[in-house]
Amino acid sequence: MQPLAYHIPVMLSECIEALAINPAGLYVDLTFGGGGHAKVIAQHLTSGKLFVFDQDEDAHKNYEKLIIENPALGNKIILIKANFRYLKKFLRLHEVRQVDGILADLGVSSHQFDTAERGFSFRFDAKLDMRMGKTTSQTAKDIINSYQEKDLVHIFSNYGEITNSKTLAQSICNARAKNEITTTTELKNIASALAKRGQEHKYMAQLFQALRIEVNEELKALEEMLLQTAEVLKPAGRLVVMTYHSLEDRPVKNYIKQGLLFGEAEKDLFGNVEKPFESITRKPIEASEEEQRQNPRSRSAKLRVAERV
Repeated sequence: MQPLAYHIPVMLSECIEALAINPAGLYVDLTFGGGGHAKVIAQHLTSGKLFVFDQDEDAHKNYEKLIIENPALGNKIILIKANFRYLKKFLRLHEVRQVDGILADLGVSSHQFDTAERGFSFRFDAKLDMRMGKTTSQTAKDIINSYQEKDLVHIFSNYGEITNSKTLAQSICNARAKNEITTTTELKNIASALAKRGQEHKYMAQLFQALRIEVNEELKALEEMLLQTAEVLKPAGRLVVMTYHSLEDRPVKNYIKQGLLFGEAEKDLFGNVEKPFESITRKPIEASEEEQRQNPRSRSAKLRVAERV
């Protein structure tokens, strides 16, 4: 099996162009996944190195396959089996202080959605898991069965943007009082009655997104990573981030624009904002119509590119 069958890389050529790769430079791919982006970045390098992060064991297998099938890349790509929230820590373990470019594709891979036993998708009957990496102890099952109602409301409304989150949380609490909720199907049966007619698919997607974000602390990890990029990137180094929903895009946009994750930045006497990055693109880059037809998961992607001041 080819490693790239794991996931079709979104906006591949746009990402490579945005990185403005120096063949002798140091680069980071924070989300290795199937290796689609990493492979092409490495092919642009001569004496340079690419550090790739991923906590998913399936991605680690893809890395091994990629190196076996492309031996010349073996001395160019270094796998770091960790969440990208530990970006600075692990680069320093490799005696690297600064790099020339960072790429982060924040989308959940097609493989993770399509592997039933991972519990990421409501299309399959599976255990409520949703962990990106097995080192994470808490599962979606733990959240559904142990969180207080008010905490479930917070997750559903903030991470899933579900309008009737209170009613949903109450229904889950009532159901679990009778029997523990352990599978995606059991959860789906509870929630489906609360979705508006014709919007059942969207409702389930919102619910499962909210749980996945909470299980993996995705937004916290993103915020921690973003704050490290200013220190890790060299002057004129490129930050390239691809997001798939507004919850991810908002902090990325704010950090590039203002140097803050939230709120309004303070300005000096001349009305200038001191910030570590300058946006390269006025608006986020979106996939071409042709790519959107060929790969539907690229339709919601937004690519933001910034340069270290």
